[in-house]
Amino acid sequence: MPRVFVQGSPVDSYPRPAPEAGRGSVRRVTEVGEEVLHRPCRDVTEFGPDLAALIDDMFLTMYVADGAGLAANQVGVDLRLFVYDCPDDDGVRHVGHIVNPVLDPLDPTGRRLLDEGEGCLSVPGAVMDVPRPDRAVVRGLDKDGDPLVIEGTGYFARCLAHETDHVNGQVYLDRLSKRDRKEALRQVADRRDEVFARRAAKTKALTA
Repeated sequence: MPRVFVQGSPVDSYPRPAPEAGRGSVRRVTEVGEEVLHRPCRDVTEFGPDLAALIDDMFLTMYVADGAGLAANQVGVDLRLFVYDCPDDDGVRHVGHIVNPVLDPLDPTGRRLLDEGEGCLSVPGAVMDVPRPDRAVVRGLDKDGDPLVIEGTGYFARCLAHETDHVNGQVYLDRLSKRDRKEALRQVADRRDEVFARRAAKTKALTA
């Protein structure tokens, strides 16, 4: 089985970090509580160099923050778009972007929920168990406006669902009980400075 899929298609190999990052600039990651994270994003309607440049910036920002995925509203841009560089549970690497993503509904009788640890670059330092289906299918477009279907299992399915939540105005804290949400925010308070110090060091390493 191929070990890398780019935009849903198998390839023999792909650089790490992805080439997009080499063209990008680091942007500030928004944090939970900021309005742009808590409202549905607008559909992308214009395809061209500005969109491509945003994708490049998002890839570099994702790597600086040690993320597996990043949505546009996490860099303050109110558009339905996310990027990813994420393994599945079989160790297969998935890299790409998707514009105007829509998550397919799954038949409840055929899905299996996995209650596993989940973090978010906009909730720095917190990791909480969140139930997610073990499979995800996301439909949308690529940066040129061509149709795209991305399928994932295991951890990559979790990534696809998490990032689609973002463009719909949800953070994973919204899926937690009040008690667990309070615990996540306590973790942020304890670890935020450490997380940002790591990001600053990674920025220097990747942009030197």
